[in-house]
Amino acid sequence: MAHRGLTFGIFLAPFHRPGESPTLAISRDIELIQWLDHLGYDEAWIGEHHSAGWELIASPELIIAAAAEKTKHIRLGSGVTSLPYHHPFLVAQRFVQLDHMTRGRAMLGCGPGALTSDAYMLGIQPATQRPRMLEAMDAIMALLKCEERVTMKTDWFEMNDARLHLAPYSDPHFEIAVASTITPFGMIAAGTHGVGVLSIGAGLPGGPEAMAKQWKIAEDAAAKTGKTVSRKKWRIVVNAHIAEDDEQALNEVRKGERIETVEYFENTLGRPPGRSDDPLVEGVRMGTTLIGTPDTVTKGIRRLLEYSQGGFGGILFRAHEWATREQTMRSYELFARYVMPVFQGALDLPAGSVAWARDNRKQVFGATPEAVRRAFTDFGAAVPEDFKARTLGGRDVT
Repeated sequence: MAHRGLTFGIFLAPFHRPGESPTLAISRDIELIQWLDHLGYDEAWIGEHHSAGWELIASPELIIAAAAEKTKHIRLGSGVTSLPYHHPFLVAQRFVQLDHMTRGRAMLGCGPGALTSDAYMLGIQPATQRPRMLEAMDAIMALLKCEERVTMKTDWFEMNDARLHLAPYSDPHFEIAVASTITPFGMIAAGTHGVGVLSIGAGLPGGPEAMAKQWKIAEDAAAKTGKTVSRKKWRIVVNAHIAEDDEQALNEVRKGERIETVEYFENTLGRPPGRSDDPLVEGVRMGTTLIGTPDTVTKGIRRLLEYSQGGFGGILFRAHEWATREQTMRSYELFARYVMPVFQGALDLPAGSVAWARDNRKQVFGATPEAVRRAFTDFGAAVPEDFKARTLGGRDVT
């Protein structure tokens, strides 16, 4: 779905605290995507994780296929597929199939793998993950050209005269994006292939201030390979929660955020690099965590646009369950009703129409009472006693 201005969506890891039904949690993720589709959100990116208990989805492709059958418009991407975990030929094959099954709504997000515990169980050394991701991307991009057969041999995969047996449904292929955190790696990978960016690092301490420099890295990498990168395909990932009052919004998420931060990011993962002791308070202060009324969140997005020094294409909310289910669904609704249209140019023409009608009320609507009167008298009918009340405001009520 094309929009004037920004696009909006979620980055669904997902995060589900242990102690409740994982079956229902996964079902709730699909339900959330359905709700976002109904509200007019543009995208949902679904993560891949295999350990540590909180991020339950092992195959984004399965969620994409299931959600596609229950939605109409929203685009569905992997956020991200951990490329070192998979043979690149099979990644390309699966996403070409999803491209057909979704009629062009599938997207491939690429990353080296976020959880060291996943790589450990697979026997993959962390130092090899980024180089392997680059090798996998080279292979996938070559296969998606659907031209010459591809032969490649690395220390972890091999292809001999490989060629996809289906061309992508999308022309020239489905959208591809690379996850970027605080290092230059993601931006270099995106620029090298001229694909999109999912800036997860924008929501970390120092992230907003680094946005412009990060984008410059992507542009420089693209120039070296004769590619181009588009800010329209640059998404910024942030935390958000919206309510009718700033304090109410903060109170709704405070307890759930503390549980996630302490139990998962500190006690389980040992607080990964770049994560603060109190990310909620620091994020609100820095403007990377957008919590409050629609007006407060609107101002926060404007600040992020200023930091980018040229703009970006979309905002992705890091999907969380800090608040109750009802509060979370309400938050997405409030954002769709009052914030999204601000950045999509949807409010300007209605506001202008109201202003024009108000400024020209006497000239435009002044003749209405006489026209209504004649609708009675011209046909021999008596004018009702409450005629003035029925024409109040210049509306022809007949």
